[in-house]
Amino acid sequence: MKITPQIRFRGMEPSPSVEEVIHERIGRLARFDDRITSCNVVVEAPHRHGHRGKIYHVRVDITVPGREIVAGRESEENHAHEDVYVAIRDSFNAAQRQLEDVARKMSGHRVKPHPETHHGTVVRLVPEEGFGFISGPDGREFFFRRESMASDSQWETLAVGNEVRFAEHEGEKGPYASAVMPA
Repeated sequence: MKITPQIRFRGMEPSPSVEEVIHERIGRLARFDDRITSCNVVVEAPHRHGHRGKIYHVRVDITVPGREIVAGRESEENHAHEDVYVAIRDSFNAAQRQLEDVARKMSGHRVKPHPETHHGTVVRLVPEEGFGFISGPDGREFFFRRESMASDSQWETLAVGNEVRFAEHEGEKGPYASAVMPA
């Protein structure tokens, strides 16, 4: 990498351990693409709202020649992000996927399209076997597994009737959902 990354903290004190993890993740990105000309990371801990825990927001802004990549700007509340390290991981994973797409486009390779996100309702759960079904916006049912949830704690609190977001896929046995998380 040709520049020194900037790391800023909002609503929290700077943390050497958090900075160390961020520098390690930036190093991974730099190994993947050495054309990065700038990297800015903002770690934000909003004020507590009632009985909920803090949801950390981590924004990663990377510049490569001809392109700016921004990850972590989603506004939805992901309760897995009550752990700052999970929020960092998710934002950097998203930045890496975007960086990979840019590198593929520049090299002429076909870029795999990202699945569209849908909203649905959990209509059946078989917790002892670790799977369930979601009714999608068009009335189709999507199979999903416990492993399709963002975290085990989300699986534990899931109930029939819960609204969820998910990515749609087509499998040999019909449609299935991945990246399932509470809406």
